[in-house]
Amino acid sequence: MKLTVLFDESCKYWIDVIEQEEQGRLKACRHIFGNEPKDTEILEFVSEKMMELMNLTKVGTDAKRSKNTRVNPKRLARQASKEIAERGLSSHAQEAIKLDLESRKLQRKVRNRQQILEENERKYQLKVQKAKKKHMGK
Repeated sequence: MKLTVLFDESCKYWIDVIEQEEQGRLKACRHIFGNEPKDTEILEFVSEKMMELMNLTKVGTDAKRSKNTRVNPKRLARQASKEIAERGLSSHAQEAIKLDLESRKLQRKVRNRQQILEENERKYQLKVQKAKKKHMGK
């Protein structure tokens, strides 16, 4: 699991991106902090909300298989400094976030369409009932 906190130029907020590799799939989600988060806010987010947010993410992309070999500590330090210098989203994380967004969008469309149909049916039944009531009065 990897947590990246960065400033997003497009929305002018501090965000964090959580990436989790699970069963060969990379799941990623984004959380908006707003103002620059303090260390305590980040720790609170990690301890309370992060796993809940990751459980809501259902769609993921195929992850690159990483080697399970032991990495030289110097190489590991270089990789860590390189990731700190990059400070951005990986393309896999962007793809996972996009897929999750699209699936939620489809679910929302289906749910809204169902509500519209139910509302129309309710209005129709009300109209029929009103017409019957008027007819019975004559």
